[in-house]
Amino acid sequence: MAKVTGFMEFHRAKGARRPPAERVRDWREYELPHPPDELNRQAARCMDCGVPYCSHGCPLGNIIPDFNDLVYHHDWAEALERLHATNNFPEFTGSICPAPCENSCTLAMDQYQEPVSIKKIELAIVERGWADGLIRPMPPARETGKSVAVVGSGPAGLACAQQLRRAGHTVTVFERADRPGGLLRYGIPHFKMGKDRLQRRIAQMEAEGVRFVVNADAGRNPSPADLRRHDAVVLCGGATQARELPLEGRNLEGIHPAMDYLTQANRVQEGDAVPGQIRADGRRVVVLGGGDTGADCVGTAHRQGAASVTSLEIVPRPPDARAADNPWPQWARVFRVAGAHEEGGERLFAVSTRRFLGSAGRLTGLETVRVRWEGGRPVEVPGTEAVIPADLCLLALGFTGPEKGPLLEGLGVALDERGNVRADPATRMTSVEGVFAAGDMARGQSLVVWAISEGRKAAQGVDRWLMGGTTLPAAL
Repeated sequence: MAKVTGFMEFHRAKGARRPPAERVRDWREYELPHPPDELNRQAARCMDCGVPYCSHGCPLGNIIPDFNDLVYHHDWAEALERLHATNNFPEFTGSICPAPCENSCTLAMDQYQEPVSIKKIELAIVERGWADGLIRPMPPARETGKSVAVVGSGPAGLACAQQLRRAGHTVTVFERADRPGGLLRYGIPHFKMGKDRLQRRIAQMEAEGVRFVVNADAGRNPSPADLRRHDAVVLCGGATQARELPLEGRNLEGIHPAMDYLTQANRVQEGDAVPGQIRADGRRVVVLGGGDTGADCVGTAHRQGAASVTSLEIVPRPPDARAADNPWPQWARVFRVAGAHEEGGERLFAVSTRRFLGSAGRLTGLETVRVRWEGGRPVEVPGTEAVIPADLCLLALGFTGPEKGPLLEGLGVALDERGNVRADPATRMTSVEGVFAAGDMARGQSLVVWAISEGRKAAQGVDRWLMGGTTLPAAL
């Protein structure tokens, strides 16, 4: 236990962020690390509960009380070992995970207390590891002679590939974009996670012997037959089919899927020329959808110099504290303010879009109406109709599953009732022997921490299937 009375002596330190007026002028990360002495105090707040609900709340099963104690005692090297025992990429989760572990922290049971700053401590450990030269390539001690194809280089694909390579298999990762990383590269804005964090992991994996093939549209090139020439195939292509909003006026110029907008903005930050880029400069921007993708659109629009930014959500505004039907340690369904929301703009809740308005083929506004929820369905409130002026509307409505096409059809894998690839929970094997699936492609749109966890689970399943046994660890 870090410090027996730490949770009584120290309060949770609010995460420091760069001032909004400053950070909207650049694309650098806005979250600031805790100073070392503050990290020591934050780690001291860990109660080392008899049942570590934080670890149970983490899909990776991170050994959180252990690394909190080690940070408190300044043993950063051992803390890094404990962190890497369950998580290949703590800098990804430490940057962009919503931290279900903190929702499950025992301190969060009491409304007058706040959870341990697990996410900040996690990120500090791995950054200290990089700074001290403790993170190095770990090539396998032996080669198995087995070959595995991994489709997709998002967090699930990267975790799976690294684990399989460390087990001694020859691993090739196929990525259809021009750089590896998936949504970590082109979906997550730079101001939330700098791509240097991603690139150094890619370099580590290449040094370990993982081969990345970019501009590879799996299903076409390589074909399903090409993929099956490997001893095993792992599908980690994500849930990239965007949810549409088929309303009147949807064909007007100025309405775009959120991921098209974010991908182009990220490409520009990578130094690419993007002809016809979707931009918010001087425009009245409306974002439909209030999740992480919607917040990323808001922050991006601010940095591009939007004239105004309005976020619309069809659901009611969440309460400021847990409701009676949302007890600890469930995920807290409470009102949250993302960094992008601190930077300005308006957030409207319980608002439904009726149709898009336009002139001369271009978007000019959205006709909306207030709704109340009855029996789990939105019901329009008469007399609350309004028009919101808009020149650019971004659809951040989530995703409906993996894209259907030559890859899934050619491999012949079965889908579940939601249209995701059906995979055995224990082995991640699909309906086709030797073909596995992990991450959003199999579970639907989810969190980076779940993607890494499932990638590790798939690697364990592949290794066991190829070798008859495995020493690769994975969460239960």
